[in-house]
Amino acid sequence: MRRLAAAVAGATVLASALLTAPPAAAYPPTPPDESTARANLAQLTVAPDGSMDGYDREKFPHWSPQDGNCNTRETVLVRDGTDVVVDNACEPTSGSWYSVYDGVWVGDDSDVHIDHVVPLAEAWRTGARDWSESRREAFANDLGSQQLIAVSGSSNTSKGDKAPEDWKPENTGYWCMYARSWINVKHTYDLTVSDAEVTALEEMLDAC
Repeated sequence: MRRLAAAVAGATVLASALLTAPPAAAYPPTPPDESTARANLAQLTVAPDGSMDGYDREKFPHWSPQDGNCNTRETVLVRDGTDVVVDNACEPTSGSWYSVYDGVWVGDDSDVHIDHVVPLAEAWRTGARDWSESRREAFANDLGSQQLIAVSGSSNTSKGDKAPEDWKPENTGYWCMYARSWINVKHTYDLTVSDAEVTALEEMLDAC
């Protein structure tokens, strides 16, 4: 009986460990440093934004399946949150998330948005309209770059599909990281930038 009880207790602890994510070790992967970001920005093609004709978010399949029962959104919620507990379907049942855009804590995952740092519509008008659907899906679910981050719903709604010349994080202390992240995503996917966008990015890099 003691062995059985110990086995049950061990299984319970193991199940709990599997469903409880540790405190967030990091937000998205760290982008290249300021000097590299400036060099990469200089390499981007400067051109006016293209047309939005034909754009549809569904042309960027997102929240694709990831490890286990988790999709991309749930994976980012676990990665970016603190003390996140998920159920068997990978849906968070508790946890908290610090929104770097506006410097607030969010305690309900339904109030957390997963931001595409370079918005899907922005990508469309700067080159993604010519991509295959599989490349657009990879872009919309990219966990290997800085493209996805958990933020407050209010900050993400405020941002919409705006580029840096029209929207910057309210938290000015995040400007350096935001500019470096934006540039790296655009550089990775060979997206164009406008003159006004370059000026705004350089302004944010000056905060580094």
